[in-house]
Amino acid sequence: MNSKEFGFVRLDDCMADDISVVNAARVSFAKTQQEMDASAVGLINFLMRERHGTPFEHNAFRFHIKCPVFVAREWFRHRIGSFNEFSTRYSEVSDDFFIPRKDEVRSQIGKPGSYTFQIIDGEIATNTVDMIDEANNNAYASYKKLLEMGVAKELARTVLPVSMYTQFYWTVNARSLMNFLSLRLAESAQLDIRNYAKSVELIFADKMPTTYKIWIENGKICP
Repeated sequence: MNSKEFGFVRLDDCMADDISVVNAARVSFAKTQQEMDASAVGLINFLMRERHGTPFEHNAFRFHIKCPVFVAREWFRHRIGSFNEFSTRYSEVSDDFFIPRKDEVRSQIGKPGSYTFQIIDGEIATNTVDMIDEANNNAYASYKKLLEMGVAKELARTVLPVSMYTQFYWTVNARSLMNFLSLRLAESAQLDIRNYAKSVELIFADKMPTTYKIWIENGKICP
């Protein structure tokens, strides 16, 4: 097996723009507007700064994501959203497995909740990549053998590691999206999910540029 990076973040559809935030707030005064202007920008800044969060919920992003299982399990902790995931009970798993690049092999230093990470290079990095790749190959070979023996997919899958790729749909509003990004873009977040969060961030910035800019200016804190 030639393991490599198979993952992606794809925007499947969205109903999201900056004016949705403005009008969700202005309905308190029975007002609405169709285009962004200086007053609308100021209102979004006020809502963000004062952490009046509900107007940011009246929109939706639907993402299609493919990532390793260990990344997905962290992702699913963000419960204000909807998930539907690929089923290994019903479908045969392909030989897509994550292995880190050599420059991503790292040590873990410190106590739970306050770890720091240090890149390891040289022979240890090479051996780490080789060992993970070998474990992936062995696990997948066992999985295929079990299927050939007639074992049900739901049982055969138990030999597969968390490095296998899964995929899922994720529907989320802008407020919850900002919460996800504020946590998963942080330096303390696991490197692997941080890489996916960067792709999500680019999509958010493209679809809601004013909200994104003001979110950045306010320290990436979820309102």
